[in-house]
Amino acid sequence: MTEIIQDRDFVEYVVKQIVSNSDAVKVERKIDEMGVLITLDVAPEDMGMVIGREGATAKALRTLLRVIGAKNNARVNLKINEPEGSTREPREAAVKKSIDEVVGDIENLI
Repeated sequence: MTEIIQDRDFVEYVVKQIVSNSDAVKVERKIDEMGVLITLDVAPEDMGMVIGREGATAKALRTLLRVIGAKNNARVNLKINEPEGSTREPREAAVKKSIDEVVGDIENLI
């Protein structure tokens, strides 16, 4: 198996195993002066499975791609495109509470 097939096909195979809509999985590979860029597109409803809890699945995929890249003396990066129609709130829009509000919430539970 050649280097080209290893990194791209690895991502495609793993992602298709964890998503519900495997037909919507699209993987592209580009090479530039920074190294290899693997770009991943999935269906909006599968985004959570690809990212994982607190980004654990995406982080694991990136780590394994770095290992594959190191084996082939290449720098391999993974970019996961956010699908159109995504309902995820940007981080800035997340509700932030003060320490007093958090302590008040805890006191109300007790």
